[in-house]
Amino acid sequence: MLRVRLLVNARDHHVSMTPGGFTPRVETVENQLHVVCPDRFTLRFQAAGGQFQTEWDWIENFDLPVERERGLPDRDAHLSIGHALLTLRPGHWVGITASLHETASADLDAALRRFLDREAALLDRARPHLADSPPDWIEQLALAADSFLFARPLPDLPDGESVIAGYPWFGDWGRDTMIALPGLTLATGRLDSARRILLTFARFVDQGMLPNVFPGAGETPDYNTVDAGLWYFEAWRAYLEASGDWPALAEVFPVLADMIDWHVRGTRYRIGMDPADGLLYAGEPGVQLTWMDAKVGDWVVTPRIGKPVEINALWYNALAIMVDFAGRLGQPSTLYTELVAKVRHGFQRFVRSAGAGLSDVLDGPAGDDPTSRPNQIFAVSLPHSPLDTATQQTVVRICGRELLTSYGLRSLAPSHPDYRPHYLGGVWERDGSYHQGPVWGWLLGHYALAEYRVYGDTAAAQARLQPIRDHLLDAGLGTVSEILDGAPPHIPRGAPAQAWSVACVLEAWQRLERLKRQ
Repeated sequence: MLRVRLLVNARDHHVSMTPGGFTPRVETVENQLHVVCPDRFTLRFQAAGGQFQTEWDWIENFDLPVERERGLPDRDAHLSIGHALLTLRPGHWVGITASLHETASADLDAALRRFLDREAALLDRARPHLADSPPDWIEQLALAADSFLFARPLPDLPDGESVIAGYPWFGDWGRDTMIALPGLTLATGRLDSARRILLTFARFVDQGMLPNVFPGAGETPDYNTVDAGLWYFEAWRAYLEASGDWPALAEVFPVLADMIDWHVRGTRYRIGMDPADGLLYAGEPGVQLTWMDAKVGDWVVTPRIGKPVEINALWYNALAIMVDFAGRLGQPSTLYTELVAKVRHGFQRFVRSAGAGLSDVLDGPAGDDPTSRPNQIFAVSLPHSPLDTATQQTVVRICGRELLTSYGLRSLAPSHPDYRPHYLGGVWERDGSYHQGPVWGWLLGHYALAEYRVYGDTAAAQARLQPIRDHLLDAGLGTVSEILDGAPPHIPRGAPAQAWSVACVLEAWQRLERLKRQ
């Protein structure tokens, strides 16, 4: 016999429970045990090969060492509702199922078959888009990609979809969704999901911008992001390259054209094009708009007000995409062609002298910021680059020398006085270091693509991605973490499963594999 104690809880993942913090009804219904929180949920337990004994007992003082490390409350309590008594027999599955669904089956053999069949179907769909026999770790990334896609029905789009940015504490964010979309959907053969996600977000474009966080029912969208809308153009480009779905482009083109128009004439948070050089300016005090968006209270850790380098690399890329889109649809393209030339010329202002790479921000409140950060890599990794070959090589060399690690790029060079090698401590300490040294896994894919662009060696570029195979066993098993310490041994930190970390590595590997086979 095996006795298993059943502990339940009902709380947000950001808080801890105290005894008596929730008072569900515990009911025995035929051979099931139900935990009922009225107007919230009913959790149904079934025992395959056993039976239940009920009880009601709070178990206190569960130790939470990771929470303690993060400067958060480190004690929790769970409600014990009983025991499952399982009879062990050789060659037979026994165990417990718990589900919110009324029709959940307790047939463990059938559940395992369904799970394995679903994984096999996901891989069968992905393999034609990856390779005939992709490496085992690439197949695992394809399976991990599935965990971030979920249904987001809208009144006029009942089959809408979106992307969870990471587990356990992220929702669906506009920026993360657009960055992750090619890897999560196109590299895995889910073109239908890509189209639904793109059309879902099209419903929320406002004043040329995508929402930073997707609004829940009855909530007002918050548009405090300058890059989500620019990544939207790249997501459409990648989707159309993979699908040839030109009718979808015709449907969305007016939205994209309006987004460009808003950026030229100006929109929220002082986001707008400087007519003097064609570059995008963005930012107001107290608001974080780029992906380096840590904020603690009123403290914006890396405000980056001015003309950020990756924003203008994305701006150039979006304009070049619109030249192609307009041409395919027979729409006027003169405006976009002229803007591409203007922005390309203006972008040269980012180039630092003596082969020092690119400035991080131009025309900020304190002038230009020459800090060596990974944001410059996008001026090489994106399909359309405003830089000549020699400058591209310089950018890759600088990022490789100062920022590259096995698992991604550091967010700040170790030589900088503000460099923080470890993501530890309370909220102020952690958020204060978030973009000041930790390694970001999603940047590894972009570095690999940039390295291929300047050196033309697909095998070497793909080899940059190989260490992720080992990382799949380090934190969230089978998936890729949000960040890692900037200093060796690069301990995983942050969310143990992050959509763009998985997606950007998978997308880069797929694109390089395709180039290798041409």
